[in-house]
Amino acid sequence: MSDGRQEFHDLKSPAEARDAIDSLDLSPADETVPLDEARGRVLAERIDAGLDVPGFDRASMDGYAVRAEDTFGADEADPAVLEQVGSVHAGAEPDVRVDPGTCAEISTGAVMPPGADAVVMVERTDETADGVAIRTSVAPGDNVMVAGADVAAGSRALGPGTLLTPREIGLLSALGVDEVPVRGTPTVGIVSTGDELVRPGETLRSEAGQIYDVNSYTIAAGVEEAGGEAVLYPHAGDDYDEMERLLVEAAEECDLVLSSGSTSASAVDVIYRVIESEGELLLHGVSVKPGKPMLVGHLEDSAYVGLPGYPVSALTIFRTFVAPAIRAAAGLPAPQTAAVEGRMAVQERYGEGRTRLMPVGLVETDEGTLVYPVDKGSGATTSLVEADGVVEVDADTAYLAEGESVTVQLFSPDVRAPTLLGVGEDDPALSRLLDHLERPRYLDVGSRQARRRLRDGVPDVAVVTGPSDRDVSAVDLGGWRREWGLVVPDGNPDAITGVADLVDRDLRVSNRSRDSGLRASLDAELDALASDRGVDRRDLTDAIDGYELTVKGFESPARKVLAGDADAGLGLRATAQALDCGFVPLGTESVRVLANPDRTEKTGVKQLESALDTHFDDIVASLAGVER
Repeated sequence: MSDGRQEFHDLKSPAEARDAIDSLDLSPADETVPLDEARGRVLAERIDAGLDVPGFDRASMDGYAVRAEDTFGADEADPAVLEQVGSVHAGAEPDVRVDPGTCAEISTGAVMPPGADAVVMVERTDETADGVAIRTSVAPGDNVMVAGADVAAGSRALGPGTLLTPREIGLLSALGVDEVPVRGTPTVGIVSTGDELVRPGETLRSEAGQIYDVNSYTIAAGVEEAGGEAVLYPHAGDDYDEMERLLVEAAEECDLVLSSGSTSASAVDVIYRVIESEGELLLHGVSVKPGKPMLVGHLEDSAYVGLPGYPVSALTIFRTFVAPAIRAAAGLPAPQTAAVEGRMAVQERYGEGRTRLMPVGLVETDEGTLVYPVDKGSGATTSLVEADGVVEVDADTAYLAEGESVTVQLFSPDVRAPTLLGVGEDDPALSRLLDHLERPRYLDVGSRQARRRLRDGVPDVAVVTGPSDRDVSAVDLGGWRREWGLVVPDGNPDAITGVADLVDRDLRVSNRSRDSGLRASLDAELDALASDRGVDRRDLTDAIDGYELTVKGFESPARKVLAGDADAGLGLRATAQALDCGFVPLGTESVRVLANPDRTEKTGVKQLESALDTHFDDIVASLAGVER
């Protein structure tokens, strides 16, 4: 490992962080800088994700990119020793390949190099004279965020009638929508850092590890909401001189400078050195999750706060520590409806010894408000929209019990609980159906997870498909059938006819996750083939190249096919037609909408039932392979 990493200074408590920010001078200024106005607007039509986020398979932690099979059987006593062939950093296109017996050092957020299918965290490795000693085994996909795992292309991002608060703006930014609101005083300069960032509206190169700049737009919206005037500066890369130039320029023009990214203890995170050189660093690191890498100080004659780079962490830290200071400097009172009381819908364990700011969602029931955790990881942009606020959990709390009373600090005074909380399978017909409901929220967790969550009593409805042996108590509101199979390039150049070809021929497949009903349908087909051949299904799946490497959304496998990364992808006829791909049919499956039996009279559930009756025939007519 490189020895250029900087350790955090002593972590301060949340109270000490607030004291440090309160000591800053955020004197309001009179001048304003106008930006596009989006916050407070209402969407007139549904917005579907036009791309996968991330658009590439990326490492979810620092470590070594490996072929998982090279680590099988490795442990502390008998490590696997692999040759290191190079390194891959965030924002750079890999220039190495991981072949059998080799590995590549990789940074969090970096593109997975060809040949690698897993990441071993650096804490489970040692550098030796013979190579890198891997002291644990990993499975394909471990510590890897696959393309589309955060936002899947084709999925329903925001529906008509959505009020655009900072959370929604963050999601639109990640999808390349170049609209950002601004208003108010004091003047707050915002600088995002990182070579991998691209502004919405500019050309995005996913193959080089680039992502759209979310934080600039998300935090600017938060500044507006708090009563400040946001000034958005060009984004800084990881170059020290450029970072210094932009931060000093912002400090000369603004009362407060907010940066995001480059605050943690890694070799490329050097922003704290700029602050120490050009001003005074009052605080580096807070004992809180998410958001430990936080900076507070002075830069020139301006106040400075450094926010974490991940969108959820950045917005959570901003809302908790910075927004109150901006409101106070602007002379604005705290929001009147900034908190709600509720009960935990499920038990949530913790016990990490740091204050936790836990993102949560709200669902209304006859017995009051239920609160459920929303945690896809700090790098997941959809957590901004799927969560309504945060619950602050003390550092010494081991767990929150089911039914325990909690206080939710809302992300915005405009936040309201959804009229309907649905979970389950993602489906193009369902996306169109939800357009006819007022303020729904739908979490595409897959059919298997949907059944489990419905049994736990959290959602109002679950949408499920595919074979399952799990019974669940529910009221069937109706449904439809959809044709599924293999999406292939236009013209089916490999002449694929069914799953046997995936087993017997040298073909690459893009599969869906185990929670997906489509995956269950494919596995049932493989079970039948295994029975015909008198072998175990595992013998067949081991022979399929790519079977264990899965993607999230119903369009994602087809996108892999279009990109040339797969010869076939598990998907729907409707998707194949929409993307001008070929299609090999394998069968049809029933999609059912199951209601929580205790909430059949809830307004949102009744609206969904009505939409199924009155609008679904038009929806069916617009989609290939879908019928009542």
